[in-house]
Amino acid sequence: MGYCTHEPIEVGRLMAAVADGERGGTVAFVGSVRGGAEDGPVVAIEYSAYEEMVAEEFGRIIAEARERWPEAVVAAQHRLGQVPLGEPSIAVVAAAPHRREAFAACRHVVEEAKRRLPVWKKEQFQDGGTRWREH
Repeated sequence: MGYCTHEPIEVGRLMAAVADGERGGTVAFVGSVRGGAEDGPVVAIEYSAYEEMVAEEFGRIIAEARERWPEAVVAAQHRLGQVPLGEPSIAVVAAAPHRREAFAACRHVVEEAKRRLPVWKKEQFQDGGTRWREH
């Protein structure tokens, strides 16, 4: 399972990847396409990326989490291509012996992924218009 996928994200697969009898706390973050009032009538977002760089940077981010929380295990995936309203575009799952470390590792990976991954998004609106969105 790679860090990038063009298929819907299967959160259950990510959870299975970190499941372990030694880790009692598991935290999952799922970021989905939204179309709230401040965003306009978004019906989908088209995600594009330099996939090799995404994989390398996701690997570095997860390695940082392992360094800070050595007992934590993290799995993550970002979806590319057109992602319809309500479907996940990113998922991060962290497991650790205790919830505090699981939450911290998960949050670290989510925040750093948002900040550092070379992923671009183009919003698609109900009226057919589009707009590139900045990080």
